[in-house]
Amino acid sequence: MTTTVALAGSTGSIGTQTLEVVAAEPGRFEVVALGASGRNLDALVAQVEAIRPRVVAVADASTAADAQARLPGVEVRAGRDGLASLGSEADVCVNGVVGFAGLEVTLAALEAGKRLALANKESLIAGGPVVQRARRTPGAELVPIDSEHGAIHQCLRSRDELGPPRVARLVLTASGGPFRGRTAEQLAGVSVQDALAHPTWSMGPKITVDSSTLMNKGLEVIEAHELFGAPAGAHGVGIGFDEIDVVVHPQSIVHSMVTYTDGSTIAQLSMPTMHLPIGYALAWPDRLGTAFGAIDWTELSRLDFEPPDLGAFRCLALAYEAGRAGGLAPAWLSAANEVAVDAFLKGEIGWADIAGVCAAVLDRHDGAPADDVASVIDADRRARERARSVVRATSTRTTA
Repeated sequence: MTTTVALAGSTGSIGTQTLEVVAAEPGRFEVVALGASGRNLDALVAQVEAIRPRVVAVADASTAADAQARLPGVEVRAGRDGLASLGSEADVCVNGVVGFAGLEVTLAALEAGKRLALANKESLIAGGPVVQRARRTPGAELVPIDSEHGAIHQCLRSRDELGPPRVARLVLTASGGPFRGRTAEQLAGVSVQDALAHPTWSMGPKITVDSSTLMNKGLEVIEAHELFGAPAGAHGVGIGFDEIDVVVHPQSIVHSMVTYTDGSTIAQLSMPTMHLPIGYALAWPDRLGTAFGAIDWTELSRLDFEPPDLGAFRCLALAYEAGRAGGLAPAWLSAANEVAVDAFLKGEIGWADIAGVCAAVLDRHDGAPADDVASVIDADRRARERARSVVRATSTRTTA
């Protein structure tokens, strides 16, 4: 039986790798809908011509007319609503949209009772309470497709679904990024090129910078709590932020671990490739027949682990702070980080300023609860305004 797939964010890193996974298992999956920002229209048109989906969505409405003219016979939908509509178009919706813009896709898929293969961590982090309500829709499933949470998802498959969770700790691994082992002083003058030179993963610029600051890992801590944490039940295993650890593992072979109450730790290991967690989410509850990331055990000589340096990488500590505060605090942090990383990539602020911008914005969080989508969107807007103000002030001091 063929599984239909809708792919939001098709021209990005996750999107292109998803299409490679689909191509590796002919006849098993059918991509019926593609969606992208529309900024790289040539790439989107090439994908449509190769795959022939029924529906195409472009988030940038100004490019919709051009897209329709270049794609005769294909239904083209425009704007954020058009992109979100892909959530209900197939058996599985892959959300590879970058940033907060992915929230509507996440909610649309879950509220339609579909399986959501989620790569867009910001929507779950910013809108956690709202997304949790959508997860209770009959038929809705959420399978994460980043390497760490996909690993935890696999490790939790071993627990007895009929009994208590018996989970003591979740352990997220971090490669350490390009700056592992450097002190705060050594990091003061690193460049954009330095930050984008990840030693083990090939990712888009935003997430690569997040990996260099360990903000990516901090956001994953919040995401892990939303996906697997308290309270125990259909989705959770009854643990809090104090039971979610981060350990630096430079080889990126152990993707995450679960420790149970009897002291046993179960880990998921593979060579670093996003094809494996993408395929895992597409095939769930089955597995792919294609081996992505298989390990040659005669070549693997060592696995190293070390604690993260919270002094040099302040973003990780900020994420724990926002997660424990709850409510809209994670939304404030996620929005501030998006603005700060964009400013860094444009050369407006330094790498070390990213944490400073995020801290200044998080200090302004007013403790409001995440009651609905409108409150999340408003929090995102206010946090971005504050972040842009801090960026301008920081940039002025840097150039003075």
